[in-house]
Order: sequence, then structure tokens, then C-alpha cells
Amino acid sequence: MPPPEYSLPNVLERLYQNQLALEAAVLELTLRIERQGATDTGDNARGAPHTIGENAGHIKQGLAKLRTQDPH
Repeated sequence: MPPPEYSLPNVLERLYQNQLALEAAVLELTLRIERQGATDTGDNARGAPHTIGENAGHIKQGLAKLRTQDPH
């Protein structure tokens, strides 16, 4: 049996945290792009953080369910 820090819920939690960090980075870059006047590019770039944000709640609920089922 793998150590608890490598259990499926823990690995998925880290992936979720990475996803949120990438969302923040993309949003920061998007804001910078828009401040420089590239509004079309900014509009296109906003799609990624929007998708991440929409999925965040679903991911968090799935992680909570996995944690209640995890024997560790």
C-alpha cells in the first residue's frame, strides 16, 4: 500500500492546487496583456481561468468524497 502522502486523494489535491496556481498565473498575465491594449488577446486568454473556475467546485467536491472513502 502506498504511503498516505501518495494516496489518490492527496495526489489529486496537489493537482488541484497546481490548477489553481496556473489559473492565478494566467489571470495575472491576462491582466497585463489587457493593460497593454491587447484586448482581443485578453478576451481569448480569459477562457482558461473561466474554465478552471467552473471546474473548481466539482473537483473540490470529488476530492471531499474521495477523502471520506480513503482508509488513510
